[in-house]
Formats: sequence, structure tokens, C-alpha cells
Amino acid sequence: MGNEARIRGRRDDNPEPVSSSPDRDGDTSTLVQLCAGYFGAYVITGILVKYFTGFREPRLSDMAYLVNNTAGGSLFALVVVAAAGWMHLRSNQPRKFGPLTLPSEIVYIIPSGICTALIIPTTTLMYSLPMSVMVAMVIMRGSVIIISRAVDAIQIRQGLLVKQVYSEENWAVVFALLAVATNVLLLPAGSLLGFDSGPRDAFDFVDSPFALAVMGVYIVAYAIRIYVMNYFKNTRGKGVPLDNKGFFAIEQVAATVTMVAIVGVLLLSSSRDARIVELQRAVADPDPIAIASGIPYGAVAFFSVFIFMFKGRTATFAGLVNRLTSLLGGVAATLLLALLFGQSWPAVPDWISVGFIAIAVAFLARAERRRAGLTARS
Repeated sequence: MGNEARIRGRRDDNPEPVSSSPDRDGDTSTLVQLCAGYFGAYVITGILVKYFTGFREPRLSDMAYLVNNTAGGSLFALVVVAAAGWMHLRSNQPRKFGPLTLPSEIVYIIPSGICTALIIPTTTLMYSLPMSVMVAMVIMRGSVIIISRAVDAIQIRQGLLVKQVYSEENWAVVFALLAVATNVLLLPAGSLLGFDSGPRDAFDFVDSPFALAVMGVYIVAYAIRIYVMNYFKNTRGKGVPLDNKGFFAIEQVAATVTMVAIVGVLLLSSSRDARIVELQRAVADPDPIAIASGIPYGAVAFFSVFIFMFKGRTATFAGLVNRLTSLLGGVAATLLLALLFGQSWPAVPDWISVGFIAIAVAFLARAERRRAGLTARS
């Protein structure tokens, strides 16, 4: 990546600074629209998971639903990017690879796609490990928030990011982490406050090498992916627009190919591990309706990437917006499941978490107003 940073913008003999760009920063209204789309698709996805694995007859196992839903989501994304012509990435410097002329950025977008392929199954595996669901959610959402802030710090030091991380964004990080960790923080106090805050063996996963390995793969894969997305965003050369659609298309193809390869290896495996046996059964007996349920999941992928890579925002800001939107989507899905299927209503810790989210959003709104004012003056 270092060489790519040094050559960005060299379509002539005068390289331009990283900050040069032919288009302006994305406006707040567009960001809100992306969040609304992400929220809606996330809520539908959350409800469908419960429906197919808990209410529909015949019910699907978690693994069977994962296989069908992921297949449908990936197919939907591939059809959209192919039909829309997003595969033609507008590159800093197209290069010859044998007889082909390809964007130079594929050398790091493809690894990002491989990381995406690892994130999808490890996300599900995190919920099947010897830990409570709430601890899994804390680890997954909290790690993304921390990684996003760390990526900004690294890329500022590298000279790739010229924007400032506002103090409001740092405060938003604090309250976002409180929001995702509310249940865990209340574990010791649950009995004193009069509600069940979760199992006391929620951290037994630390004694499981497999659980720690899955968690490590998830965190490392997300760290690489967030770094790459922001590297791409922060290294557009003069006259080269931020082509998030092209990035998503190449990443999605790489992710799909990687997942197909991994599943192929597992299908040929002679292992009698229960998860692999269940995977083999799910692939041998696909469910068309469950595959169609992957459409909103595929939409989630679109909105998530476009928020992470939103032009003119730091990784800290974009990562917070992404995670906070998913948190609110989870609460909304819980409310709808309670209304539609008589499931449990959000518990006290969930509403406390919503309060912390509101505070974090307020700080992000202040940061957005500061950035908008700075842009207007410039």
C-alpha cells in the first residue's frame, strides 16, 4: 500500500496531495438516507432470522439459515453490481496484468473481499460459542468502534488522512462503547437492581481455544477491511472520484469467490464436526424461500459499505454511524418481534443502551455541524 500512496494521482508528472478531489464531501442528507436504508434492511433481516429459525414450519437450523440467507444475499449483490455496471472501477492508475488492464487498487481490494468472506461466517459462529449473545454483540460492535478510531490514528500518522477527528467524535466513541457494553456492565448489578442481566458464565469463552480463534479472525479481518476502505477513500488522486460502487463490486466478487472456495473445501471434508455436517446438509437441501430472504441481507451489505466509506468523514465518525444504526435496528427488530410474534420486549438494559445511543448521536450531530460549517467556509 505504501507504493500505491506514493503513486496516487500520477497521470501526469506532478503528483497531487492526498486531499485533492474533483468532488465535494458527501452531504448530511445523503448520509441520513443511507442510514435509513441500512436501518430498514437491518430490521427486516433481524426479523427474518427469528422467523425462519423460530416460527416458520419447517424451522431451519441456524447453520441452514446462514447458508441459504448468505447465498441469497451474495447472489442479490452480484446481480445488482453486474446489472448496474459497477465493475468498472475508476482507478488512480490502471495497470497491465498480462493481457488485461485492471485498476491498481485490486491488489488491496481483493484481500478486503477475502476478509469480508471471513467476517460473514465468524459473525454467526460468535453467537454459537460458549458465551452469551450480549457478550458476543459487545465484542463485535465494540471492536469495530475501537478499530475505526485506531485506523484514523494510524492514517493521520501516515499522512493519509488530513481531516481532524473532533472531540465530539471521541466523546461519541465513549458513549457508543457504553451503549454496546451496557448489559455486560450491569452483570454484577443485575440482581441488586431487580432484573436478570444475563448468565454469570458469560465469559467462559476465554477457556476455549476455538472461541478465541474465531474471535481473533473476526477482529483481525474487520481491522484489515476498515483500514483498506479508508485507505482507498483517503488516497484518491487528482481527477479520480471516490468510486465506492466500484470498490464494493470488486470486494463482493472476491468475497463470494472466497466463500464458495471455503464451502467447497468443507463439503469435501471428511470431518464429522457437527457444524460441518450441518453445513453439508444445508447445501444439499437448499430452501428457495430462505434464499430469497437474503435480499434484505444483501441490501444491508450495500448500505454498510457506503456508510463506512462515506466521503469526507473520518473512520471514527463513519464507524460510529454504522454501528449505532445497527444497534437501533436491533432494538427496533426486538420491538416488532414482540408485537408480531409475542417475543420478549426490550429489557431495562436495552433501554439504557438506547439512552447512551441518543447521547452518542447528539455528539455526532455536533461533529457533523462543525464539519458542515468548515466545508461552507472553505
